[in-house]
Amino acid sequence: MGCWVTGRRQGSSFAAGCRGEPGLRDNMSKKKGLSIEEKRTRMMEIFFETKDVFQLKDLEKIAPKEKGITSMSVKEVLQSLVDDGMVDTDRIGTSNYFWAFPSKALHVRKRKLEQLESQLIEGTERKQSLQQRVEKAKVGRQNTDERAAMLKELEGLRQQRNQLKVELEKYQECDPEVIEQIRQNNKIAKDAANRWTDNVFAIKSWANKKFGFERNKIDKAFGIPEDFDYID
Repeated sequence: MGCWVTGRRQGSSFAAGCRGEPGLRDNMSKKKGLSIEEKRTRMMEIFFETKDVFQLKDLEKIAPKEKGITSMSVKEVLQSLVDDGMVDTDRIGTSNYFWAFPSKALHVRKRKLEQLESQLIEGTERKQSLQQRVEKAKVGRQNTDERAAMLKELEGLRQQRNQLKVELEKYQECDPEVIEQIRQNNKIAKDAANRWTDNVFAIKSWANKKFGFERNKIDKAFGIPEDFDYID
């Protein structure tokens, strides 16, 4: 393990250390940063201890020196306290002022505690209700031999039903309701075809009277077959 020594004589500084062991600089490690809750707590201490009113710029100077809160995070921490109703604020002229008193903070915390307790009671009651429903649902569903046999029989009946459904679909064409529906559809199609046939005859008659076109030439020009007629 090697050691090192650096320095200057006659009023100069020096440092010493050994490899594998922490030196002077290693011992001067950075402190762990404050959490957001620690910053909020320390920010409230400024208001409670001074009982004064501040502007943001004042807190950005005081918080780093007295509470170790970095100036860059002062605005964010302060805004979170305002949002939670812990710190009051008001705009006077062109400036915003902030203040907080212990009595107000105590009231806010008490109200929050009551709200959480109410939610806890509601959650506990809901949990108990769900547990009762679960226990009730378990009745008759114990894994007994009888239940296993009934479940097996039920599965067999389901498979049988599916097979019968497939067989029924094969003979669907013989279903009286299906046959009647086919007849109705055929009638609708037949009526529609005859209407168009009537229209074609009407146009041929009009063309013959208006322009003197022979009907057989009209059939040939438009590809109308010779046996074109109404459907019986």
